[in-house]
Amino acid sequence: MIRIYGIRNCDTIKKTLAWFAGQPVDIDFIDYKKTPPNEPLLRTWLTQLDWEQLVNKRGTTWRKLPQDLRDTLTEEGAIKQMIDNPSLIKRPLVDHDGTVSVGYDEPHFAHLVAQAR
Repeated sequence: MIRIYGIRNCDTIKKTLAWFAGQPVDIDFIDYKKTPPNEPLLRTWLTQLDWEQLVNKRGTTWRKLPQDLRDTLTEEGAIKQMIDNPSLIKRPLVDHDGTVSVGYDEPHFAHLVAQAR
């Protein structure tokens, strides 16, 4: 099973879901707004990704954080911010059999589909 995490109204998520809709694989979409990630899930992701890879520093949620917080953010602080503001997490986050990746990447998606068959 491939799990895709994101926000349904995000353009990148719409593009990702459309891509996977044309593939012979089952996916499970988890909307951060309806089911925010908890600390254990974030810590699991952070065993594979650095917190700076996980935090979307180009989005409005990041820009709305106070500058002093952005300048001094640590992994622990990032976890707290991602729990409080799930929109801060890059999209899509794709989990296949416990291996996670972030971002829209069709060749990587195709590789996951091949593995999932």
